[in-house]
Amino acid sequence: MKESRIIIKVYGLVQGVFFRYTTRKFAQKLNLSGYVKNMPDGSVLIEAEGPEDKLKELLKFSKVGPKSARIDRVEHEFSAPLNQFKDFNYAF
Repeated sequence: MKESRIIIKVYGLVQGVFFRYTTRKFAQKLNLSGYVKNMPDGSVLIEAEGPEDKLKELLKFSKVGPKSARIDRVEHEFSAPLNQFKDFNYAF
């Protein structure tokens, strides 16, 4: 499968509801590299690299999130990988 990069921005009630935690666990299960980060505007930013089919699974997950989250809108963009991540973690 083709390697790719995705940037996902998730809007709604996504901070303080374990969104970053569950995203990190899900991405690690998929063996993706990258990070998840709370943004000042209340959204969550996800940058990830790996096989395109696994990135699509991460995108699908981001549209649902954990039970306590409320997703209003998800924006995403695929691009060529930069191979700058070693694992998947939090960014601050």
